[in-house]
Amino acid sequence: MLHGNSVRILTGNSHPELAQAVVERLNVPMTPCTVKKFSNGEINVKISESVRDEDVFIIQSGCGNVNDNLMELLILISACKGASARRITAVIPCFPYARVDKKDKSRAPITAKLVANMLGVAGCDHVITMDLHASQIQGFFDFPVDNLYSEPLMVAYIKTHIEDWKNSVVVSPDAGGAKRVTALADKLGVEFALIHRGRTKNSDELPEVVEVLVGDVRGKVAILVDDLIDTGVTLALATRALRDNGASKVYALISHGLLSETKMSMIQDLPMEKLVVTNTIPQHQHALACDKLVTLDVSPIIAESVRRTHNGESISFLFGDWTGDGVAF
Repeated sequence: MLHGNSVRILTGNSHPELAQAVVERLNVPMTPCTVKKFSNGEINVKISESVRDEDVFIIQSGCGNVNDNLMELLILISACKGASARRITAVIPCFPYARVDKKDKSRAPITAKLVANMLGVAGCDHVITMDLHASQIQGFFDFPVDNLYSEPLMVAYIKTHIEDWKNSVVVSPDAGGAKRVTALADKLGVEFALIHRGRTKNSDELPEVVEVLVGDVRGKVAILVDDLIDTGVTLALATRALRDNGASKVYALISHGLLSETKMSMIQDLPMEKLVVTNTIPQHQHALACDKLVTLDVSPIIAESVRRTHNGESISFLFGDWTGDGVAF
């Protein structure tokens, strides 16, 4: 329960279903606001109720038309700031541009830092996000950032829905996810492995991808773990590499199912049992096209983080095994 009446929850057009699930769990009404576009594409925001001296939470995920949704969030923050809100928290389940977190070549931008700067300039006081692509992104902000984890949901799913999980290996599809899979493997008490992906390219040919598995999966259940899936190419290559190396079954557990360029028919045809994602991104259309897709509900974790933030309680409790009441797999 939220203490007092000084909380307002708003949302833009990115993921209204998730925002509605959060307010229903908190048993508070959604603050009505209208987010539309002018005929030239500019965004027009109107907040229908006062937010003066209120604790405002704006739920907006980095999905769909990312640039439009980011601008909606910035304008909503600015509108609340100009309306004298006491504190403004941006709840961003999937942080936009998180993959561009460093200069990996000359003249490359660090767009995640730019987004952090824009949020600060707009008037944001606090950010709640989930499964950042790189944890150092928290250091890009000059105000508090709480990075929630979907790991407790994934552990619960593995123990509940994968029959032979004790004979499993947690696998990272690339070297960058090694820390993520070792943490999950330690919680499950199983081994881990990773796939090293190299590319060879000739001037007249398409790049050839070479997958090298580091670890033993023969006769075991392989559980692929990653923070996001977009094109599905990495997932397809990793799945086939694991089956070629003798894995008895393959499951994939991925935090953010962007699936923006993925042909769901390709996922359907992969030699894997299930692709498990969270609803930080809307998954209705994807689920209709692929019966292997399973969606985990993160609204209990987000709602609890909002409640604890508003009431001034620690949210470190959410970093443990808490998954919320009535979590639907």
